[in-house]
Amino acid sequence: MLKIRLQRIGRRNKSAFRIVVAEHTLGPKSGNFTERLGSYDPHSDAIVLDKERASYWISVGAQPTEVVYNIFVKEGVIEGKPKNVLPKKSPIISEEQEADSESEDSQNSENAEAENVADSEGTKEDSAQEPEKTQDESESADENKDGE
Repeated sequence: MLKIRLQRIGRRNKSAFRIVVAEHTLGPKSGNFTERLGSYDPHSDAIVLDKERASYWISVGAQPTEVVYNIFVKEGVIEGKPKNVLPKKSPIISEEQEADSESEDSQNSENAEAENVADSEGTKEDSAQEPEKTQDESESADENKDGE
């Protein structure tokens, strides 16, 4: 399967990228790409792109990565909304919602503690309910020991 992706070039702390069509199994630094479509400089936000060839490769079935997809949307090669490429985080919660969730959490923890206490008391009661030996049974046990 062909991918349209970025290939990093440039120096340390001064990255630039080539937009290339390559087989998805080949590493991005291998240099074995099918065709070079353009370049992208994130520092100056400069994009050089051969739009006709990009649309050709998409029509053939090459899949763009999410970042390249966003570049194509920005340049007008593909119509659509940009994709979120940032890692997923927990949703932003306002202070009021946070206070509500904390009060619910504290109530839940209090209920859980009460259940744990009840459970531990139940186990103590269970162990206390072992049948106690009567005086006759304990005497007969002692006689058996003495007789041996």
